[in-house]
Amino acid sequence: MARGTDGGERREPSFGGTGRSRDGLSLDRRDRIGAIGEHDPFEEDEPLARAPAKRAPSPRPGAAKGAKPAAKSSKATAAAPRRRAPKRSLLGRLVRGGFYWGLILAVWGVVAFVGLLAYYAATLPPTSEWAVPARPPNVRIVSETGETIANRGDTGGESLTLAEMPKALPEAVMAIEDRRFYSHFGVDPIGLARAMVVNVQNGAATQGGSTLTQQLAKNLFLEPARTLERKMQEVVLSLWLEAEHSKDAILEMYLNRVYLGAGAYGVDAAARRYFGKSAREVTIAEAAMIAGLLKAPSRYAPTNDLEAAQDRAALVLQAMREEGYITDAQLKQALAEPARIVNRQVADSAGYVADWVMDLVPGFVGQVSEDIVVETTIDTSIQRAAEEVLQQGLASEGEKLRVSQGAVVVMDGAGAVKGLVGGRDYQASQFNRAVTARRQPGSAFKPFVYLAALEHGLTPETVRVDRPVAFGKWRPENYTRKNYGEVTLKRALANSLNTVAVQLGSEVGPNAVADTAHRLGITSALNPNLSIALGTSEVTLLELTAAYTPFANGGYGVVPHVIRRIKTEDGALLYERQGSGPGQVVNLAQIGQMNEMLSEALLSGTAQRARIPGWPAGGKTGTSQDLRDAWFVGYTGYFTAGIWLGNDDGKPTKATGGVLPAALWGKLMARVHDGMQVADLPGAQAAREAAVAAAQIPVDGPSPVMPQMPAGTANGEARAGSRVIPPAGGGDFLKSLFGG
Repeated sequence: MARGTDGGERREPSFGGTGRSRDGLSLDRRDRIGAIGEHDPFEEDEPLARAPAKRAPSPRPGAAKGAKPAAKSSKATAAAPRRRAPKRSLLGRLVRGGFYWGLILAVWGVVAFVGLLAYYAATLPPTSEWAVPARPPNVRIVSETGETIANRGDTGGESLTLAEMPKALPEAVMAIEDRRFYSHFGVDPIGLARAMVVNVQNGAATQGGSTLTQQLAKNLFLEPARTLERKMQEVVLSLWLEAEHSKDAILEMYLNRVYLGAGAYGVDAAARRYFGKSAREVTIAEAAMIAGLLKAPSRYAPTNDLEAAQDRAALVLQAMREEGYITDAQLKQALAEPARIVNRQVADSAGYVADWVMDLVPGFVGQVSEDIVVETTIDTSIQRAAEEVLQQGLASEGEKLRVSQGAVVVMDGAGAVKGLVGGRDYQASQFNRAVTARRQPGSAFKPFVYLAALEHGLTPETVRVDRPVAFGKWRPENYTRKNYGEVTLKRALANSLNTVAVQLGSEVGPNAVADTAHRLGITSALNPNLSIALGTSEVTLLELTAAYTPFANGGYGVVPHVIRRIKTEDGALLYERQGSGPGQVVNLAQIGQMNEMLSEALLSGTAQRARIPGWPAGGKTGTSQDLRDAWFVGYTGYFTAGIWLGNDDGKPTKATGGVLPAALWGKLMARVHDGMQVADLPGAQAAREAAVAAAQIPVDGPSPVMPQMPAGTANGEARAGSRVIPPAGGGDFLKSLFGG
């Protein structure tokens, strides 16, 4: 114990338990920064070198002479230097370094992604203006028995709820397109990463990472351009959809709007297009085929490549099994019985009906803003029969007769259209030749001339002389260029004599003929000149058929119609047809006389090929100038039907109304009346079928061409034997002859 300068004792600090005296306070390696346990892990882990021996410290000034330095404790002396951790491998250091920097890059990547997302989100309209656009309304067109004829609108099918669909349908879509649909938030990072790995392995973009929500966002709001901006906006909108709508609502919207090939939007449209049924009724195999279309709708459409569609469906079925949506037994059955496209129960020609209906609907209910059902008057069996008869006739005789097109209309006695075919092949041409095309009817117009004559006091037994006549330079002739002298009106109409028809038209006046035709149902403008008697004014097949209907129903005018009522899908009535038309337009007695004459055309005249065994029927053939158009319009006590044949470009044919059109009419009406009770034609004197047909069928040829009268031609008086008596002065006569 040393003594201090003040004479008292000075206490020295104690270092008990350390093994180090105050004389040994110099730093060793264990006291330095970076000692064992604190070294840089990325530096070399070399063993510590032994410290050089230190000299014994000199005695401090003032220390007692002869004092020995304090000895180190045996513990401190015996302690050996500690070694660092074993040296790490280069691979380990690379892994740790890669993880470290990868984490840094990932953080910055997320920051950059969020920044881009925010930037492109700012280019979108304000969220207050975001709204899911209304699904385009569907118009479901059904027959008189409720069978779906067609769906019209931008989708081509009904909008169904998930509850209305078989569960296999949404399950198939999720299995092949978005297996984590119900667990992600609109964007699937796991699926995106998986797609990136697969694409890198394949060396090409073979797999996408878009979710169903992203696909819906793209379809609803965005253009299909492949740009970064569009992709980022797709992500933003997907997040918004997930925030605003339930998963079920998103899936339902997707299934009702997605394009599935062949013009079908939505699963219901696809089911009807490929399988002829509602999506409510599809099987597991059919659901898988529909889901398989999502990858490439045009390529995998079964109407284009059935085998490819079935192969793709097999992949979907395997995915459904992996997800547990179907059992092994269901998988085996679906693979053994793959989906197949079916022949449509409704004729393809019903497309002409559907197009016509769509033209009419706005006039009844205005703009369509919701799904509606249009109930029509169409009888699907008559529609199919009309299509088949026309197609078969053109296939067998069209090339020989140089005829490429045709049209058919069938209606009942009230004017309800039961069948309408607007052309040979709807897929090839949607132009409706039954409703839209106007053509010269030729001699098929003559019944209105003869009816006007009956209404002026003539009868079927009235005699006129068939001989050459002339009106100025116009000299109408019969097709045979022969004349038969005195003939009754019945015989003249049955044999389609042009000279007699022109004489009658001149007697009653062209205006009277035009008025009669309009009264019975012709709506097209008619030129009131003498050539009107030979059908030179153009009309449509629909209106001509409607104008013949009063002969079949007892003299009542009709308005041809195809729509009975229109309702919403919920059943609310929007429109229902009421009224029966213009009422009585022809006296019943004169209807009987017309039926007596027109039935004679089938019994012994130009229309014998149209006869229906056992059935009273009437009708008239027609052939226009230069054989451009061939017609037959006829009727029974139940139905009136008209057939037109020709070419769209107006080129001449080799067909006349009494050959192919009359023959097709007979085949069609025989099918339509199969199993029905025979009915007489209206009017007590209507003729019945003759026991033996005439040995030779008169030919109804084209109407003679009527030349223009040169200026200054005087009077244009008729040849001897004609009953045409020109009035005094040429002005009025020329006006009546050429329509002024």
